[in-house]
Amino acid sequence: MEVWHIWVIIALLFFILEIFTSGFAVACFSFGAIAAAIASALNASLLWQLIFFAVVSIIALITVRPLVVKLFYKKGDGAATNCDAIIGREARVSEEINSQTGRGRVAIDGDDWKAVSEDGTIIEKGEKVVVTGRDSLILTVKKA
Repeated sequence: MEVWHIWVIIALLFFILEIFTSGFAVACFSFGAIAAAIASALNASLLWQLIFFAVVSIIALITVRPLVVKLFYKKGDGAATNCDAIIGREARVSEEINSQTGRGRVAIDGDDWKAVSEDGTIIEKGEKVVVTGRDSLILTVKKA
């Protein structure tokens, strides 16, 4: 087995490892390993192979990775999930919302959430409200 074979195996291992990670960072090292394999196939010394590996990996991290991340990781695409899916939904106040006492709860789809009023007003039990935001597990609501 020649040295360039080892570099190709390393490149393949980096690509396989990239499957289990996110962010396209590990794949950039594959590009470096491929460059080192080409240098090895052209009979470059081990020092030059390592230099090619490092330089191409750094260039890929600086140039290729941001392009791929921008292309594949678009924020705001798709439907809202988990807690974000209830923003904009209508709820019913299950316990009076009072910012002075720090108490208040709303019910949505059978789930009971701690809630605060968006403008600090008191909202009576039984009233309908709309969820306008959330901070961790505390919903911000306003009268519907």
